Amino acid sequence: MTRVHGENSSDLAQQLIGTWELVSYQVEDKKSGEMIEAMGDCPRGRVIFTADGWVAFNLEGSSRQPAVTDWDRAQLMKTLVAYIGRYRIEHDQWITRVETAWAPEWVGTEQRRTVTVDGAHATVITPWREMPNWADRGPSRSLIRFRRA
Repeated sequence: MTRVHGENSSDLAQQLIGTWELVSYQVEDKKSGEMIEAMGDCPRGRVIFTADGWVAFNLEGSSRQPAVTDWDRAQLMKTLVAYIGRYRIEHDQWITRVETAWAPEWVGTEQRRTVTVDGAHATVITPWREMPNWADRGPSRSLIRFRRA
């Protein structure tokens, strides 16, 4: 069962259970305040929350093509975010203890996301951090919108 902490946590936990389809993914650059379509204008993805406390998260950038060279394969990593782990809800946040991930440095970490559910839509905001996909840009945060699938 999903562990919950806080007055509205159990409501949020119940609202999240199921499959959500990506609607939009933007990245805010902390230094400039610029909103970046880091995964292109038409990314795709899903996040799945199970009632027994697992989450699977997979986002892919727009226009991904099969890799031909090792350089192509390395570039594909910049347009992918994927992880699986146990999650819990604390107030308005979901926290995932990452067990597998596209970025090895995330394995064993806790990833914290602020989430609000409004009917059939969920909005997710990450904390400020250096994202493995584009660490050369410096601190950023992601603003992600899903709809129930």
